[in-house]
Amino acid sequence: MKEHPLKLLLTSAGIKTASIREALVELLGKPIAESSALCIPTGAYGHPMVGPAGPYRFVTGQSEQPMTELGWKSIGMLELTALPSIDDRWIDWVRETDALLVNGGDALYLCHWMRESGLADLLPSLHETVYVGFSAGSMVLTPRIGEDFVQWRPPSGDDSTLGVVGFSIFPHVDHPALPENTMAEAERWAAGLGNPAYAICDDTAITVVDGAVDVVSEGHWKLFTP
Repeated sequence: MKEHPLKLLLTSAGIKTASIREALVELLGKPIAESSALCIPTGAYGHPMVGPAGPYRFVTGQSEQPMTELGWKSIGMLELTALPSIDDRWIDWVRETDALLVNGGDALYLCHWMRESGLADLLPSLHETVYVGFSAGSMVLTPRIGEDFVQWRPPSGDDSTLGVVGFSIFPHVDHPALPENTMAEAERWAAGLGNPAYAICDDTAITVVDGAVDVVSEGHWKLFTP
């Protein structure tokens, strides 16, 4: 895996805790109120359980995964499915923003459109940008998501994602609304991957800066190694 210049904050459910918010401010190097952001709702459209209200709540700051409502100096929306049909002016929008806020949904659908739009190719050049993902928005940067999480299937037919980081992520572990997301199930999932993997609850996030991985948690998590 090549070292990536992006500063990453990979969450299960957004900026849910004070410690995750502190980690975001540290990555930004300045207060949120002095920072700009672009939110990317695309991943939600690929998930069979997400209706039209889901992306709307994310964009307007009304979801249960705090991202856009944190008090940014300015915020805009980047819809990846639109980018192939417009000129390259969106590249400057991305280069000029302090943070990318990447919605959850379906990781493989999001991965497909990150590639198709050109955003995946742009990521390695974003040396000052903070990438903030939740759920699928975090999983899309991993080497693979595991068959358990495959819903929308890409043309390749497999479960591989962008591989910006060298570990996979099992989000929402032990979530009360997701009884199947147990730590034991996460361990079984991880055993089939062939690479390190983190199971994280909604009060946990992973930061990656210059290749150094740290866990920020007010809940529980576990690292599985092959």
